[in-house]
Amino acid sequence: MLRSILSFFGAIFSWFVTASFFIALTVGGIFWIYSRDLPGHEALAQYTPKTISRIYSGEGRLIDEFAEERRIFVPIEEIPEQVRQAFISAEDKNFYSHPGYDLRGIVGAAWQALSSGGANVRGASTITQQVMKNFLLSSDRSVERKVKELILAARLEHSLTKDQILELYLNEIFLGQNSFGVAAAAQVYFNKSLSELAPHESAMLAAMPQAPGRYHPVRAKERVTERRNYVLREMWQNGFIDQATYEAESRLPLKSVQNGDYPSAGSQMPPRDYFTDEIRRQLSREFGQEEFFGGGLTIRATVEPRLQQAAADALRQALEDFDRGRGVWRGTGETLPAEALADEATWRGALFDTQVPRDIPGWYPAVVLEVGASDARIGIEGIEEDADGHWIPAADVTWARKLRADGTLAGRAGVAGDLVEVGDVVLVRAMTRDGSGDFIRWTLRQVPIVQGGFMAMDVNTGRVMAMQGGFSYQSSVFNRATQAMRQPGSSFKPFVYAAALDNNYTPATIVVDEPIRLNTPFGLWEPKNSSGRHYGPTPLRTGIEQSRNLMTIRIAQDIGMERVADYAESFGVYDTLKPFLANALGAQETTLFKMVAAYAMFANGGERVEPTLVDRVQDRRGRTVYRHDRRVCETCGQQALPAGQGPVIETNRERVMDAVTAYQLTSMLEGAVKRGSGKGVNLPVPIAGKTGTTNDAKDVWFIGYSSNIVAGCYLGYDQPRTLGANAYGGTLCVPVFNAFMREAVAEYGGTEFRVPPGGHWVKIDRITGQRLSDNATGDNVIAEYFRDGTDPDWLSPVVISGFGDSKVVLPWEAGAASGQATSITTSTGQRKVIPKRSDFGTMSSGGLY
Repeated sequence: MLRSILSFFGAIFSWFVTASFFIALTVGGIFWIYSRDLPGHEALAQYTPKTISRIYSGEGRLIDEFAEERRIFVPIEEIPEQVRQAFISAEDKNFYSHPGYDLRGIVGAAWQALSSGGANVRGASTITQQVMKNFLLSSDRSVERKVKELILAARLEHSLTKDQILELYLNEIFLGQNSFGVAAAAQVYFNKSLSELAPHESAMLAAMPQAPGRYHPVRAKERVTERRNYVLREMWQNGFIDQATYEAESRLPLKSVQNGDYPSAGSQMPPRDYFTDEIRRQLSREFGQEEFFGGGLTIRATVEPRLQQAAADALRQALEDFDRGRGVWRGTGETLPAEALADEATWRGALFDTQVPRDIPGWYPAVVLEVGASDARIGIEGIEEDADGHWIPAADVTWARKLRADGTLAGRAGVAGDLVEVGDVVLVRAMTRDGSGDFIRWTLRQVPIVQGGFMAMDVNTGRVMAMQGGFSYQSSVFNRATQAMRQPGSSFKPFVYAAALDNNYTPATIVVDEPIRLNTPFGLWEPKNSSGRHYGPTPLRTGIEQSRNLMTIRIAQDIGMERVADYAESFGVYDTLKPFLANALGAQETTLFKMVAAYAMFANGGERVEPTLVDRVQDRRGRTVYRHDRRVCETCGQQALPAGQGPVIETNRERVMDAVTAYQLTSMLEGAVKRGSGKGVNLPVPIAGKTGTTNDAKDVWFIGYSSNIVAGCYLGYDQPRTLGANAYGGTLCVPVFNAFMREAVAEYGGTEFRVPPGGHWVKIDRITGQRLSDNATGDNVIAEYFRDGTDPDWLSPVVISGFGDSKVVLPWEAGAASGQATSITTSTGQRKVIPKRSDFGTMSSGGLY
């Protein structure tokens, strides 16, 4: 009997051992099969997750972010213990003790699934397994994926430390609301850094991985609160917090940005603008799209926020003034259907969804709710309704005529209903009383169809301080400062004069200002001065001050357009300038960005300066991967500098033009501001600059500079057409320059332009070019700076025609000097001197004539 019992149990034991062997063999075989061709887990040791690239202003303020996945990478040593403990309690309390997988958890989950008939299935993945799934495997629920996950998790535990695995997990995991990783989630849900989180907030973040799509803090507030409290209880039971903390924290209400309890991080940043978007464009090209949007770059921008705002305000004011002067009402083109106006909640929701610009300070989207006999009642986004409502009165519309759908214009508006209808989406601004700021009325606004660009930069470092590429970034992202190719017109002329001054011309060189007729393959070309007149032989200075087209063409013909093209290309205005005479007048298109950068080289004495929107770029680990300023500080290593001395910095910049030439040109461009088309400039520091107005006034320009800042503006329609008979660079762009530079000069000041060595002063008559005595005085007397060894033959000066030799009567021979002019008495009894030749004071900005 005993033998039979022993035989029976022996058979069972043999069967059990054999079965165990075959089960182990089978499991081993399965694991061996699935272990082949698995992705290499070793790469995770060098894995760098996609993280947000952030742009900061010069003073360190966050101004923009770019990312494919909203993630902020944080090294494990900078993640607070409390945050780590919350996730370990919620997801894997045995994380620091298991070998990558938790057998007890797997068995428990399997038993729960079997006992419930599959109705209650819970995950049993460890943090290590989740890392492998997120990084190297798919998210499908299958036995095959689970086996691979276990294999890779075991391997990973031998490759990385527990803290390294946890670092990967906490920076990679998706936590809802387009946030990846704990740092981004803390910002998205609470607008806090990780170190600022309270235990209940850390627990809420740890609650999200279970179902980030379903755990919405608003729509599923109770479910999220319940899960948060479960995590807090686990933290208490695991010894991470005490019971009192658990009880206190679990009683707190669930607060979040989404519930309106905290301001969002985005609301504290300025809206995206042309400056940061241009950084995105340039750095994406430099570093690659993937690195820029996922590399976690820290970018220090050159923008000066106060000056950027001044630039935007100045350009917008000019564009709006011009647009309102046309007297045409176009509106936004957006309307709301009648059913959307049923009640306040409905129209507010519908208005919020409309695509209208919201980045114009002081402007609000609004919808017309009612049109009365003379006024129109409006509902305004973000502004509460009052008892009387908000109204557009008839007095606000009399400036405009409505543009009909067929392109024709209606008559001048007399009442609000002549411009707007019920359901129209409009833009409005509060009109206030000057001085007191008292509210007067709501007034209609519209985005102008005329556009423009503005840019300002430091002439010595190339740091772009401000850039505005249009009226509103949200209405048009096209950057007209960097992307718009436009004809610079007369603002290009300084490059012709620079080439001449570097090729034996002086500011007193006499150039013929007489008609020109040239046969071209396109027919007879007969350029003219902007005034339609010609003035005979004239000094070089007067030619640029008064923007003489005929003189410019003769200079270009004399020195050769190939030489002019070389200068324009060396200054970076063009990659290739075609050597046609019309291009001496700015016929070939370029960008405002290139023109402003080129003028900076006039201002800094002729040294190359590369414009930049970025001072420095650091990677996710803080290593500097780009720095713009490569100048060498020769004395910065000293412990102390001598009293009254600053650091000695070696610029090591390439010289693109002679320093004397640069100063001569600057002096003449100062004259263009004082006596030419730029004379509207009104600033407390010396300014040099040049206007530009192209044929039919399709583009108007002004680029000017002080001793340390250069700024430029252009206005024009995106599809070039005339701006009108009275549009000039001096009337449209100079006010923009003035408004901006008043702010810039208040902060950065300005000095007289530095006079380089290698020259000497000679007094001449600026109108005739005649040599005067050193003690001469008068309105026409000017001290001109001549390069040593280049004094002209004052008795028999060379006269530049450009088109062959012909008999030329010099200005003083014709009686243009004041001593030989006619003196008269006016009707008021004043004595006036009238030169025998044409008047020199009736000039405009020149251009392509």
